[in-house]
Parts: sequence; structure tokens; C-alpha cells
Amino acid sequence: MPHITNTTLGGHLHLECSTRADGTPYISQQDFCVPIHIGKGHVDQGAMVLNLVNPTAGFFDGDRVDLDITVREGARLCLSTPAASRVYSSRSGKAAANHQRFAVRENGVLEWNPEPFIPHAGASYHQSTAIHLHPSASLLFFEWISPGRVAMGEMFAYQKLRWEMDVYSGELLAARERYDLDPSNHSLESLRLRYPAAHYLSIFVAGKFVTQWPSEELNALHGGDVHLGHGALEGGVYVIRALCSHSIVTRRLFGAIRNILYANSGMKPPSLGRTP
Repeated sequence: MPHITNTTLGGHLHLECSTRADGTPYISQQDFCVPIHIGKGHVDQGAMVLNLVNPTAGFFDGDRVDLDITVREGARLCLSTPAASRVYSSRSGKAAANHQRFAVRENGVLEWNPEPFIPHAGASYHQSTAIHLHPSASLLFFEWISPGRVAMGEMFAYQKLRWEMDVYSGELLAARERYDLDPSNHSLESLRLRYPAAHYLSIFVAGKFVTQWPSEELNALHGGDVHLGHGALEGGVYVIRALCSHSIVTRRLFGAIRNILYANSGMKPPSLGRTP
């Protein structure tokens, strides 16, 4: 059951993806409650494809969601969201929170492919993510942070975003990120340096997706409305970062990078049922 008070809502998703004897992936365990709902999964291009849905309007101050997702040995899971994640103005000053843990076992494959995160004016939000990869696991993990509701004139008008990310390859800590974005200080200078309404795209990649790293193809995406960089980390993990001038450019870049990485992996991208 969800944890509900007169002002906050708390929910969770516990999910495991395994394989049948013939290698077909399936959801072997699931447990979720509001504000999380999962759509009906289907197999496409050898991957179990699931949409994660927040049936509420979005995150409000004090709301909390906990995700715990495991891809078992040899399984392939693609998780997506059909709509943007939104965080609304905090009336109490308390942050909404989303804590995520992903584990990908031996020869497992995980793709995390959400729609953009849109913080509204006055929003306060804390997200922590921990990804644990077996050294033979494959990962394609996207994050897209928008500056806010640009059409409404809300560019970087939120109170504060706290972002934490840890990526492990075996026992090795391959990446650790901690940053606070606060419009009242200098923390947004690097985002605004190139574009006044910059969209931020971050991608962590490992396993089959990095067997042949497509440096030249990725470099060709840099320029004009896209400021892009990429490189190798420890433990066979790679990272791609990009700033884009607006949302349309970001969506096109998102799709282009996904296609490039899948083409070099030897796997075919499953359909997400939405615009890539």
C-alpha cells in the first residue's frame, strides 16, 4: 500500500526481469503502488519493453518514490516512460524525492529511456541513482533534464535540484556524481554558458554498447545547437554529455545517439511506442 498523509504520497516499484528456458525475457517479480504503475509489457527485438507511468499529475513537495529494478542473468529489459516527469512548486520547501537502484547481472542488458524531467517554477527535488553492473552486463542509461516550462517563461525557475549518481562495474566505482542546481547561486552558469534555455542530456553506456566506441559518429553530432562530449571511465563504462539549445534539438539528438549505439552493439533497438 502507498504511504499517504494529508500532504504527501509515497510509493515504490520492485521489479525483476528474468529469462525462460528458450531465452525469452519475462517479468519474474513485480510489486508497485501509487504513484507508480507499469504498463503491459511486450517483447520486441529480444527485449522486454515496459512503460513506467505516474498516474498522478506529478511530484509534489514531500512525495517520495523508491525504485528497485534487477535484470537477471542473460535477460534484456528496456524501461521507458510515455510522458515527461514533472515536479511542481514546493509550498512547504520540502523536496520531492526519487531513489533508484538498478542491478544488471551477468550478460544482462538494461536500457533506461525516459521522457524529459521538467521542474516547474518553485520546485524542489532530490534524485539518487545507484547502478550495479556485472562486468559482463550491458547498459544504456539516458537522463534528460529540461530547464523548465520554457513556453511559460519558466527557465531555471525552480528552487533546487539535487542529483546523485553512482555507477559500479563489479566492485569498482566507475562514476560518482553529486551536484546541486540552484538558480540563486553560480551552479547554473555552465548550463547557461552555451544556451540560455539549455537542455541537458547525460548517457552512461557499458557492455555490448561500447565494444566498438563510435567516436567519429558522436563527434559529428557536435556543433551549432549541440555541445557534446564523450569519453571512457573506469570498468569499461563510457559517458556522453550534451547541452542542447532547445527541446526539439534534444529529442533529435536523443534518437540519433540511440541509433548509433545500437548499430555498434550488434543488437536491434526495441520500439518504445513513442517518438524516439
